[in-house]
Amino acid sequence: MELKGIAAIVTGGASGLGGATAKMLADAGAKVTIFDLNEEVGQAHAKDIGASFQKVNVSDEASVAAALDAAQAANGVARVLVNCAGIAPAVKTVGRENVPHSAEIFAKTVTVNLIGTFTMIAQFAARLAAAEPIGEERGVIINTASVAAYDGQIGQAAYAASKGGVVGMTLPVARDLAQHQIRVMTIAPGIFLTPMLLGLPQAAQDSLGKMVPHPSRLGKPEEYAKLAASIIDNPMLNGDVIRLDGAIRMAPK
Repeated sequence: MELKGIAAIVTGGASGLGGATAKMLADAGAKVTIFDLNEEVGQAHAKDIGASFQKVNVSDEASVAAALDAAQAANGVARVLVNCAGIAPAVKTVGRENVPHSAEIFAKTVTVNLIGTFTMIAQFAARLAAAEPIGEERGVIINTASVAAYDGQIGQAAYAASKGGVVGMTLPVARDLAQHQIRVMTIAPGIFLTPMLLGLPQAAQDSLGKMVPHPSRLGKPEEYAKLAASIIDNPMLNGDVIRLDGAIRMAPK
């Protein structure tokens, strides 16, 4: 699918993987709308790349619906959706002094990362299904999982479960949407240089990078964006998950 002139939406697009993807899409000529909760950062990034911004809580169906309506009114029906919004709490199943993992934190993680992703997919696809195809397809959805879906570390029970859910729904959702000529793919990144990791000392960043077999460094958000561009471009990529991780397999901690 050619990106020039089409409407696209990136959740979590204010910064990090989503921010790089929003820039890639805008640079390619797409009419991008960033969906994010961080209004200040999101508005600034949208201005920098020539995109628009909607403050959205992806886990709230009404918020998602209103933002999609606003984006469609401005740019037309969106053909590309990249889901990057997510949270990553670090909580052990049983913590210090035998305190159990909070069910509220677990539920919130699953709600944002898994249910939020599915809510975006369903709401986006319902609008796109009514549009005319472009060639042999109507559009493309790209989700973000994590290598934690396969190699969850200590303290990642909630995060790994939520991302494992994203992996697990990729094929059935792709099968559901095949009749509408909408492709669905998922990227499972390894350790990437996102805002969270940028807050660590350089020595800590270097240490994490050395865990990656090759290239032995942290991934760059632009490399995630490049893979997203390749998925959009290749019509035979559908219903699968691609690990983007430099061959890392995460240790327990």
